[in-house]
Amino acid sequence: MTNQYLRVELQENLDEAEWDWLIPHAKRDAIIVVKTGLELIEVGAALASDDTEKVGLWINEALITKPSIEEIGEWNRHRTKRFYTLIVQPYVLVKAK
Repeated sequence: MTNQYLRVELQENLDEAEWDWLIPHAKRDAIIVVKTGLELIEVGAALASDDTEKVGLWINEALITKPSIEEIGEWNRHRTKRFYTLIVQPYVLVKAK
């Protein structure tokens, strides 16, 4: 699959979700938080194409992370908080709205 085709496919799968809908994915430790400055499509494409160099850099710079206990606690208090989402199996990428 070419990178351009992959990006088009991922773009079609961009969505929004409330935290309440994402809780089952958090329980299976599948949520990846994408920080400001990175686009979900860029991260999704790197994950889907196994670009370990890019992904490793983002992890080292804390630009993509697992949600912290504090974040989950805050989101549990505000279950209608909305996120931009992108599923890249087995992960769900989320970015705060």
